[in-house]
Amino acid sequence: MRKSKITAFLTALALGAALTGCARDAAADTTSKRTIKIAYLPITHALPVFAVKEALEASDDDLQIELVKYGSWPELLDALNTGRVDGASVLIELAMKSRQEGIGIKAVALGHKDGNVIVTNDSVQTAADLAGKTFAIPHRQSSHNILLNDALAQAGLTIDDVNVTELAPPEMPSALASGQINGYCVAEPFGAKAVTIDAGHVLYTSEELWPDSLCCGLVLTDSYLDAHHDDAAHFVAAYEQAGRDLTPDYAKQIAVDYLQQDEAVLDLSLKWIRYDDLAITPETYETLCDKVVAYGLSDAPPTYEEFVASGLGE
Repeated sequence: MRKSKITAFLTALALGAALTGCARDAAADTTSKRTIKIAYLPITHALPVFAVKEALEASDDDLQIELVKYGSWPELLDALNTGRVDGASVLIELAMKSRQEGIGIKAVALGHKDGNVIVTNDSVQTAADLAGKTFAIPHRQSSHNILLNDALAQAGLTIDDVNVTELAPPEMPSALASGQINGYCVAEPFGAKAVTIDAGHVLYTSEELWPDSLCCGLVLTDSYLDAHHDDAAHFVAAYEQAGRDLTPDYAKQIAVDYLQQDEAVLDLSLKWIRYDDLAITPETYETLCDKVVAYGLSDAPPTYEEFVASGLGE
């Protein structure tokens, strides 16, 4: 009797050790995955970040993405500039300004091409009508500011002819509907939101003012690029492929899952944007720099070599 109890005890002990070992192995499988932490705002311009996360998870890749959501560009930029995240989908002009000020970040890809609209109420039917009106942008350092300047230039006006105010993107459709502002340009889907609720109409799409325009970019910190170069290259290649895989139907699915917006808003918004070619070329960057200087966003933007980590996605 005593012998059988001892045998049973030893068997249970061995089984417990085996189960513990299995649990340890399972935990090791999880923790062995390498993580890259990416900040974003919930906008259609960030769809490739969501898509690459889905793609890497579906393929059980050893590299995984931790998405960190922010509600405003200043919050996101603070996290990026202080190294609390490894990278971000961010307004490219904001990232350029940070680099100019000595922050260690580099652009590795675009977030999209085109995908912005200038939306106005009925008091503005042409660019000339913007004179004396109140117009909202999300940040001075933005392609939305550049597009406003482009529109004004077509009418022989300058930014001094308009009352420019900065608003958070989700506030803009209601501000237009209430008459607080006469127009705005901002990341999607908030332009489409105003159109679908009949608060405004599209005065210009971005390609009418600046074909293949740049807006948001994917950036990584210098510290991450230096310490994890191979992972960075793998991530960027997967990201660019995820952009190519964003067919209209798949882009809609990703947008519905991540943005919690009305489907009619997303349908309209996604008609204006492209994700198929997210590499930053010297030519497109030079055009951006010319506009940044011409419209007073910066007098000395970083050069392509200083700001762009080229070749990672190839």
